[in-house]
Amino acid sequence: MRESLELDPVALAAYLETQVAGFRGPLTATKFKGGQSNPTYRIDAASGSYVLRRKPPGKLLASAHAVDREFRVLQALSAQATGVPVARPLHLCSDESVIGSMFYLMEFVDGRIFWDPALPDVAAEDRGRYYDAIVDAMAALHRVNPGAVGLADYGKPGNYFARQIARWSEQYRASETQSIPAMEALIERLPARCPEDDGRIALAHGDFRIDNLMFDRDEAKLAAIVDWELSTLGHPLADLGYFCMALRLPRNPALPGLAGMDRAALGIPDEAAVLRRYAEKTGFGIPGDWDFVIAFSYFRLAAIAQGVAKRAQQGNASSEQAMQAGAMTALLAKSGLSALG
Repeated sequence: MRESLELDPVALAAYLETQVAGFRGPLTATKFKGGQSNPTYRIDAASGSYVLRRKPPGKLLASAHAVDREFRVLQALSAQATGVPVARPLHLCSDESVIGSMFYLMEFVDGRIFWDPALPDVAAEDRGRYYDAIVDAMAALHRVNPGAVGLADYGKPGNYFARQIARWSEQYRASETQSIPAMEALIERLPARCPEDDGRIALAHGDFRIDNLMFDRDEAKLAAIVDWELSTLGHPLADLGYFCMALRLPRNPALPGLAGMDRAALGIPDEAAVLRRYAEKTGFGIPGDWDFVIAFSYFRLAAIAQGVAKRAQQGNASSEQAMQAGAMTALLAKSGLSALG
């Protein structure tokens, strides 16, 4: 039985009035259509608009849906002039009795979100500037010194890719609903292709794709990077690979990519141009085995999609798109295996 994602506006308003300076009810809560992992709501109150993100109700995988980690990284990035655009966090509530699960409140950013990386609502001559802004924001994130913003202990030491392969193999097994041969092959082959640790450590977003970016409504400028649930200390090229992987995806309603599209005609830089700009902005070289980075990204997203499918099967996924996204697991795994060569 699906547990309710509805919020009690009276109880929530009463709580927030005692915890958030300047907050005044009454309030209304409207769930955003996205947020397949952590349900996200727009809160409109007498004192203004806010955003609330919560853990989904029900039985969850260990360490998943870490809204408290999201809150911590937002605090760190908003407290100093890092050049990384984020929404300012306001309050973390660990008392599950308030709405049924842990949640946090942050400021509302009135930005523009693009769900389609082809940017059909943007003029062709402007699309390149949007992509430049994306790469520049990613580079700014990876240039942040984690220790300088209080995040030196935000992740584990050692080979990031090796740890992530092990972690997502375990998460995939915990949410497995059927046998997928391509996933079995990736689980077997990726460890052998994993490069030696080169010592690079950066704050990695973990889900850096276009629909997790909010743009200024009037110009090609990022207003906020959102959905930090998977953030950690890791290898910076993992974010870059993940973003490029998302652009390689076929056209589909769940996670539309750019496969088969004429990027030059669209005014969108090709992957080589994206890599060059990133390298220029960060000073980080692109590894010789870029295919491994892409294959790893497909594998990781496939494991995430499988988790979405499992939650949908159990009745506590937070989006109507959950089953659709979960059904992509096999497609993503096959793409990863193909990229691996």
